[in-house]
Amino acid sequence: MNKILGGTGSLMSQYIAEMRDEKIQSDSLRFRRNMERVGEIFAYEISKVLRWEKKDIITSLGVATGDVLAEQPVIATILRAGLPLHMGLLNAFDKAQNGFVSAYRKHRKDGRFDIKVEYVSCPSLQDKVLIISDPMLATGASMVLSVKALLSRGIPLHIHIVSILASNQGVDYVRKNMPTEDYTLWLGAVDDELTAKAYIVPGLGDAGDLAFGSKL
Repeated sequence: MNKILGGTGSLMSQYIAEMRDEKIQSDSLRFRRNMERVGEIFAYEISKVLRWEKKDIITSLGVATGDVLAEQPVIATILRAGLPLHMGLLNAFDKAQNGFVSAYRKHRKDGRFDIKVEYVSCPSLQDKVLIISDPMLATGASMVLSVKALLSRGIPLHIHIVSILASNQGVDYVRKNMPTEDYTLWLGAVDDELTAKAYIVPGLGDAGDLAFGSKL
């Protein structure tokens, strides 16, 4: 199932527009903060489909009945670009455990590249809800490989995949190659084009570089 939250005249649309704007992108602090805000919106929307339970809350004047999460999700991200988006999710799910996947593009001499997963740090996912984020879903290969790596930590009840921008090609790849059917794809916007170097067009550029500076 795909859920696209942008393009509806919401704050999500405003933050994505600012992240795309090359004039605003020069302010890396603002770029990171907008990623974080988007993460908070995603978290709010995802929270609506999680399991809740009633709990009696003792106040200074009596007892109130409130809704609380029945269990906390595990929040994971793909380093390094996903960190601000991850922080936004964690701001909302502040009691969640966390997981991290180090995945990168290993470029070949012919201009193509392979996706390599180097490192996984994650608690048990057995029978838990997993929320995994990466700001850009370009080819979709990094996300699929990262999910496969995380499944070595147990089989989640459900997986929520969060990306700010995706390409149609990336969405199709995830749909065809995800190792489980128990997932929901949460997206800010979907763009039509993907360049030969696997950059989304119009996209916004390299999210990791815009957030943290250019890499070697």
